[in-house]
Amino acid sequence: MFGITFGAVVKQIFSVPRLVKMSELQRILSNNKAAEELLESLKQELKTIKNEQVQRKIAVLQAENEILRRQVDACLNRLVTLEVAHGKVQIPVPTPEEVRAGSGPVPVKMEPVAQQPVAKETPKEVPAQAQQQNESKPPKEKKPKKEKPAGEAKQGGAPAAEEPPIDVGRLDMRVGRIVEVARHPDADSLYVEKIDCGEPNGPRTVISGLVKYVPIEQMQNRMVVALCNLKPAKMRGILSEAMVMCASSPDGVEILAPPEGSVPGDLVHVEGYPRVPDVVMNPKKKIFETVAPDLKTNYELVACYKEGSFVVPGKGTVKAQTLKNVQVK
Repeated sequence: MFGITFGAVVKQIFSVPRLVKMSELQRILSNNKAAEELLESLKQELKTIKNEQVQRKIAVLQAENEILRRQVDACLNRLVTLEVAHGKVQIPVPTPEEVRAGSGPVPVKMEPVAQQPVAKETPKEVPAQAQQQNESKPPKEKKPKKEKPAGEAKQGGAPAAEEPPIDVGRLDMRVGRIVEVARHPDADSLYVEKIDCGEPNGPRTVISGLVKYVPIEQMQNRMVVALCNLKPAKMRGILSEAMVMCASSPDGVEILAPPEGSVPGDLVHVEGYPRVPDVVMNPKKKIFETVAPDLKTNYELVACYKEGSFVVPGKGTVKAQTLKNVQVK
């Protein structure tokens, strides 16, 4: 009955803490291994996120470079056209391949024009009486010649500079902030806004028919895209100097939102179309009317002209809030 010895009992008693310590150690090691695996997983996710951000930034910079390249090409073409129109000789620039090969375009030789000898006329003798009469008469004053305006071209002269094509690049769209808004005193459906477009002469006055669609408390301090080169026009007695760009459908109207981080004065570009806006669009040329049918939002709410997205370089795209595949105006 008492076959278990005292020594065996003591051994069992002292082995229990040892077993407890071993299980605790195993649990700590297991937790440590799980933590290392989790840390490694987080490192991989962080690396993937960084790579995605780098690729996204590269894509944005490439898009900006392409826009700038097209703008430079457009300006260069206009410069060449103006120089040719004024009789400037164009010297061809060697291509990179020609430079590497050590050759270049054939230089243009400017040959001097031979001057025709001018026959000298022998002075005729003037009678003394006639000479005295000429000396007694006062000299006649020459009338100053009227100068023609620089823009007028003579008949048969140099052709006028080529006008850019009518597309969205002729529109001057900029980011603005509504700094003041009130109801039009003579029209229930119109707001009168003061919009800061980053210009030194202060905010522009803009009239918008948005009373039915946007509450006045949502208008104050709102960032917008303003079309700034329409010809100013009076609306119910107040001069409107720009237009707020909106997505519009039979169900509602939404103000287009510039990308986060935009500031008043940021220029809005359209991918694939060099930005060469008119100072003020001539209403007779119907530039906006020609462009307007192709201004729409796409399935991702991005404002577009045909396939080109509205972008603020380095900051992102211009979007509507909910209206997809609707007209922009």
